[in-house]
Amino acid sequence: MKKILAAAVLLLSTAFLANAQTGNWSGKLDVQGTPLTIVFHLDGDEPTLDSPDQAAQGIPVQIERTAIGSITIKIPALMASYEGLWAGKQILGTFKQGGLSFPLALTPEKKLNRPQTPVGPFPYTEEEVTFTNGEAKLAGTLVLPEGYTRKTPVLIMVTGSGQEDRNEEIFEHKPFAVIADALARAGIATLRCDDRGVGGSTGDVMEATTIDFKEDALAGIKLLRERFDKVGVIGHSEGGTIALMLAAEGQADFIISLAGMVVSGIELLVAQSRTALEAAGYPEDQIETVCKAIGEAAYVRVHGGRMPFPDELDVPDALKQVYQSVMIQIQTPWMRKLLSLDMRPKLGGITCPVLALNGTKDIQVDYESNLGALREGLPASPKNKIEAIDGVNHLFQHCTTGAVAEYRNIEETFAPEALELMIQWMTQFK
Repeated sequence: MKKILAAAVLLLSTAFLANAQTGNWSGKLDVQGTPLTIVFHLDGDEPTLDSPDQAAQGIPVQIERTAIGSITIKIPALMASYEGLWAGKQILGTFKQGGLSFPLALTPEKKLNRPQTPVGPFPYTEEEVTFTNGEAKLAGTLVLPEGYTRKTPVLIMVTGSGQEDRNEEIFEHKPFAVIADALARAGIATLRCDDRGVGGSTGDVMEATTIDFKEDALAGIKLLRERFDKVGVIGHSEGGTIALMLAAEGQADFIISLAGMVVSGIELLVAQSRTALEAAGYPEDQIETVCKAIGEAAYVRVHGGRMPFPDELDVPDALKQVYQSVMIQIQTPWMRKLLSLDMRPKLGGITCPVLALNGTKDIQVDYESNLGALREGLPASPKNKIEAIDGVNHLFQHCTTGAVAEYRNIEETFAPEALELMIQWMTQFK
């Protein structure tokens, strides 16, 4: 889930970051021995902060500059600030949060290389479309292959968790644009849309849940059925779960799940928490204590009862803070619904063809448990294909460890073999 539960757990330690005059500036904080990269985007009227190691981006900041080269950056969402002084080729300063101070030196950020991002002219056409689901207006791009007809297969693309634009852009990667381009060149149409509250789309976000996003996708399916006979869904992460939900409801003619959650949201949260804490080097007994408490808190959030209090845990204060942050995050309506989801009981009712892909180095949605659940639960069909892509992470990038911190530094946006698998599988519907 692009940047979701594991990233949420990682928001444990303390800080995020820094900036300077104009342009993009980056540096590393040392938070209790853990390096955290900070990137400030200082140009334009809406400056922002990224924390690539936590897959967090676009956090609004407020800037104050002086004639002598000093800069103050306030980050209200994090209750943090940065004060620095421009010193030629770098900005030297201090990042403050929660009563703590961290030295932070910033240097100009190099332009990121994204060789797979499509560049025109294109051998297909694009149409800007809008449609509605209740009070929500969704805006998107319909990509039409050359010579398309009603018999051309089409897929609506559903993003992962968090507010995403139609390209599912993260750190200048545009995976949905890359996928749509590859499919169009193979004669397959797509519709990709901005999520509620992003780009050209409107609608309630604060109270919206996975069910609302599923209904948004269903409204897009209905729009596509006015022009196409065969309509499917391709979803990434939470979008993959939504694809499975729509398939179980008989709303799709075929679906592609990319790193979709199949097991329960509670199991996924605990698994992500465990992975993050293991990577941070905590002892196994402490990890077990915290993960057990996280699982109990998540269960209570869904079913009712009393959550364990942080002071009841026999762990260091840093891990109590991790647990406390999870308790806060699971209070949102979206998280409560996500925790309650479990696709396994519904798999038997899916009759349309399913392609499910996960990366073997995905640390956000474990490939073994989720693909295993699909193999066990889906009705047997020669049209189904369930496959792990070796060596790729949650974003389907070839990687070293699969850690969230790698996403930004990898130039590849989407593994070519995964693109080819989707194209080959979709030929049966042409």
